[in-house]
Amino acid sequence: MSNALSIAVVTAVIKNLLENGLVGDAIASSVGDVLVSAIPPDKIQVGTDERAQINIFLYHVTQNRNVDWVSPEFRDRYSRQGDKDKPRSTNPPLALDLHYLLTAYGPKDFQSEILLGYAMQLLHISPIIKSEIIASVLKNAFETSTSSVFSQALAGVSVSNLALQIGQIKVSPEFLSMEETSKIWSLLQTNYRPSVTYNASMVLIESGGN
Repeated sequence: MSNALSIAVVTAVIKNLLENGLVGDAIASSVGDVLVSAIPPDKIQVGTDERAQINIFLYHVTQNRNVDWVSPEFRDRYSRQGDKDKPRSTNPPLALDLHYLLTAYGPKDFQSEILLGYAMQLLHISPIIKSEIIASVLKNAFETSTSSVFSQALAGVSVSNLALQIGQIKVSPEFLSMEETSKIWSLLQTNYRPSVTYNASMVLIESGGN
């Protein structure tokens, strides 16, 4: 089922939003070439090999329990899920919130702070990711890097239909306490870097067969 890819799609769209914003901004003149990644923080080179980098990492997934399935908005969204020719499951879709850790890296003074500020500004300017943007990112990913894992997963999937199924996603900051943040980094077992957490809501994954 195509919307099983929704989690990966949301991550890819946020990464693309950051890439486009940071590359096209004057930030390059102050911190140089910036790498935007979506990998576990423990996989990132730090120390002498560290470079200016922004990383978005999905560290937690929770169920969204605030869904009003009788509201017109969600009835319409649910109607876009799945194949019209197949019987619909009696179970409503699985409603998820995705929790991301946004981290800035930089080997020189103030680079990480500058990067984190710019990245947060970009996400603040564009808190709602609409289906048109999702479709554009999916099409670009499929056409420019056919050998990537993400592109191969999209093979045989209608990107326009997938974007419509996802609908729109709201990305908002989650301001955790220092204790909560420390627990995340402790679990990751890697060096702490300036970071902030974000919530992407809401992702729907339909019940039923393929």
